[in-house]
Amino acid sequence: MEITFLGTSSAVHSQNRNHPAIVLKAFGEVMLFDCGESTQKQMIFAKISPMKISKIFITHYHGDHILGLPGLLQSMNFRGREKPLTIYGPKGLKKLMENIRELGVSDFDFQIESVEIENGTIAESDDYIIKAQKMKHNLTNYAYSIEEKKKPQFLREKAIELGVPVGPLFGKLHNGEEVEVDGNIIKPEQVLGEPKKSRKIVYSGDTLPCNDMIEFAKNSDLLIHESTYTLEDEDKAKENFHTTSADASRIASAANVNKLILTHFSTRYNNTSDLISQARLEFENCDLAYDLMVVKL
Repeated sequence: MEITFLGTSSAVHSQNRNHPAIVLKAFGEVMLFDCGESTQKQMIFAKISPMKISKIFITHYHGDHILGLPGLLQSMNFRGREKPLTIYGPKGLKKLMENIRELGVSDFDFQIESVEIENGTIAESDDYIIKAQKMKHNLTNYAYSIEEKKKPQFLREKAIELGVPVGPLFGKLHNGEEVEVDGNIIKPEQVLGEPKKSRKIVYSGDTLPCNDMIEFAKNSDLLIHESTYTLEDEDKAKENFHTTSADASRIASAANVNKLILTHFSTRYNNTSDLISQARLEFENCDLAYDLMVVKL
């Protein structure tokens, strides 16, 4: 799993921080979470092709999280995209897509499926499961979790010992299918060990600190949480339905996550040292995101 932070500011751009957008490369897919203004330009700098994006997940419809979407989709169309695209978001997504078409793109030459989400599982494959959970913001905001499905360890040497040739039959056995080799039936349990530990990533979107986030982020390998304010501006955080870095760290601690990365910073802070120092008092294993930062799990 590889995460690239394309934008780490909040409502206003700064010289070094763009509007929110995060790319996840995993399971042979490229997924985009939020799409603030300048997202496609940041993708150029990060050397990530928008043509490879399979899914886009929108947390909520504030401008700093969606204003890059019309341009990104138009660029995909201009470049001759044929691959279908699925976009997930709160209720209102279909209306948003209608409005984008009316803005200047009569239609797209590739299929776009708009999925209006509710709490629970919203996407699933053989390799992963993606869930959404409504949080507490001043309009509907969903956090997302991406969890790798537990698969048993494939005992390669045992398979070779049983005469299974290296190649496609390995995959079939790993997926639980019996295979035949020289008239002998090889069963999956003969070449599978204990399940591997699955990895889990959670992205908060914008939210007040809440118990729902603690439960949703339980035992995550990585929690990416908004951290718009310091403790000195806690009143503003509450007024604007955001989180301080200290509160985000308390959530990480209570949820027993392995690592916390803070993002979505107010431009009032030219120096972010207070944000990270206040966070580490509550949860030591945390960092501040910066534009074009890459994290691998």
